[in-house]
Amino acid sequence: MRAQFALSEIGVGLRRNLTMTVAVVISVAVALALAGASLLVRAQVDSMKGYWYDRAEVDIYFCTRADALYTPQCVAGAATDRQIAEVKAELDKMAVVRSSTFLSATEGYRRWKAMNPDNQLAAVVGPEAIQQAWQVRLTDPAKYDLIRSAFTGQPGVHSVADQRSVMENVFLLLNALQTAALLLTGLMLSIALLLIVNTVRVSAHSRRRETGIMRLVGASNFYVQIPFVAEAVFAALLGAALASGLLLAGHYVISHLIGSRIAFIHLIGISAVWSVIPLLVLAGTGMAAGAALVTLRKHLKV
Repeated sequence: MRAQFALSEIGVGLRRNLTMTVAVVISVAVALALAGASLLVRAQVDSMKGYWYDRAEVDIYFCTRADALYTPQCVAGAATDRQIAEVKAELDKMAVVRSSTFLSATEGYRRWKAMNPDNQLAAVVGPEAIQQAWQVRLTDPAKYDLIRSAFTGQPGVHSVADQRSVMENVFLLLNALQTAALLLTGLMLSIALLLIVNTVRVSAHSRRRETGIMRLVGASNFYVQIPFVAEAVFAALLGAALASGLLLAGHYVISHLIGSRIAFIHLIGISAVWSVIPLLVLAGTGMAAGAALVTLRKHLKV
């Protein structure tokens, strides 16, 4: 009977404060969705760093005949086969080098044309304008400076480039998005807490007569507070469910519409989203229960 009475009181409270309950559900859903998105962005950044940093190459580009006209380190002209071989010999002696692959001007030109099929320069530019290069894989990509210091300024070498610098811009953007999501999460959580507090306070005020009767017949504080706390937790559960649905839908859209078209993004799997959902449920229900209990201490007095 007590359980049935408590459930009936929960239903009464939800019906009396339907609009405020809907507002709580929506605000909790948005706040938890943003919190989950920020966690997933961090997981995405970590996954991309682990995936691409291990595959990042250091490219040692050699001078071409055209570089001699405007590049000071190439005034001697195009790099000779001997200079290219000397760089290879030094690379083979370095413990930090995992492997090295030579990119010829012909192969580089073929790749450039494949990436720029509509570029009008392809009609007037030949392989001789493309720089030859050693593409170097390192055992530790963080030790790029060892390669740069060893070969920058060496005869025939035009420049030394690290592919990680390109990815760093992507990671900075993702980290900025994560920070923005965290700030919005804090704002929305504050709004959700205020709505929960106001909802519980209005509900307690509108049912002060019923709670007074319950006190007169000997009901404990815990028994009196159960319906109000349950209402807040129920609204938070609905918000967490809605937030979970948004995250799952967002992952589906991104993985099917974007992930398949952008090859350099190594997307996290659906398992990462499922691992975040329990955290959202615990955070939402814990926040709602805590806010309700604190509010009832002050406003549920007879």
